[in-house]
Amino acid sequence: HNMSSIASSATSVLIAHVAAHTESIRLGAGGVMLPNHSPLTIAEQFGTLETLHPGRIDLGLGRAPGSDQNTMRALRRDPMSADSFPQDVLELQGYLTGPTRIQGVEATPGKGTNVPLYILGSSLFGARLAAQLGLPYAFASHFAPNALQDAVALYRREFKPSAQLEAPHVIAGVNVIAADSASEAQSMLQATKRARVSLFFGGGTREFTDDEADMILDSPQGQHVSQMMTYSAVGTPDVVLDYLDSFGRHADADELIVAHQSTGTQERLRSVELLAEAAGLARV
Repeated sequence: HNMSSIASSATSVLIAHVAAHTESIRLGAGGVMLPNHSPLTIAEQFGTLETLHPGRIDLGLGRAPGSDQNTMRALRRDPMSADSFPQDVLELQGYLTGPTRIQGVEATPGKGTNVPLYILGSSLFGARLAAQLGLPYAFASHFAPNALQDAVALYRREFKPSAQLEAPHVIAGVNVIAADSASEAQSMLQATKRARVSLFFGGGTREFTDDEADMILDSPQGQHVSQMMTYSAVGTPDVVLDYLDSFGRHADADELIVAHQSTGTQERLRSVELLAEAAGLARV
């Protein structure tokens, strides 16, 4: 919410649009920041999606507010709402699977749709919660890499089987910049970092020159921007594919979410296309 560079404010609407124009691909939230919404509202939205597109909808849930204090007030949310995240996940799960945890309140559509839930996180909190509830766990290592291995190890160690999931399932995020040449990929990586400098140090309103952005990136304060992209597959498709293979082992992940990075739409689409071809996933 209130982020000009991310089209995520109406997640269920975007999923509905993509679902209406595709036939078989699974679509999920990556994710809904539950402190910004009531569990009943999300159950109704995703229950409706599952009813319209059976067997194709997943629901990823995060605890972070995903906004600043002013935006939270505009959303009419309580700053302490993140504290009730575990209880809210259980309430939401009850609406989708039954029985409801709020007597006399049902999600329509929603009840009985059994939309799969995923816990999203970047810390040990989410890992422990996902393990306790027996849900899949997705780690945001594409922008918060530090606790990746510790969180995955904790999740696998403490996992308790549930009706949804018998064994642990880990998803790890990783940045991808695939290009036709190594130099082009490196240029796209630098452009991405410079754009983040404007976002984090310019409030999204001030534009820095390339030289100014590079100076900030080289400073101690700017190291955080580069550190966010610790896990990045950058280069030609074969290099990217090799990196993803080694990263999957490093993260002990069952599945990867690839976040294609570039300042231009065509460059991101080309990155997706090149990776799909290299992985043998391109449609013939």
